[in-house]
Amino acid sequence: MCYCYILHSKSLDKFYIGHSCESLQERLRKHLSDHKGFTAKAKDWIIVYHETFDSKVLAYKREREIKTWKSKSKIQKLITASNDIEHPDF
Repeated sequence: MCYCYILHSKSLDKFYIGHSCESLQERLRKHLSDHKGFTAKAKDWIIVYHETFDSKVLAYKREREIKTWKSKSKIQKLITASNDIEHPDF
């Protein structure tokens, strides 16, 4: 199982889009550990969205698609739509 995921840092008010074939919690732990790279700038990253794929190729393809949007509002709409489906208001 592989994933395309979106992280959000409230302190930076930024999103990070990635893909991985390891568990999302393990991947988040690595983002929060001491390292160099974009996510090293903050320690408050949370997983706000993910999609599941059968292969790394498909997960990476989806990551690249979302990154080409270059639109914070479009990413927020994707997250909101997903939350509405998972937690509909009845």
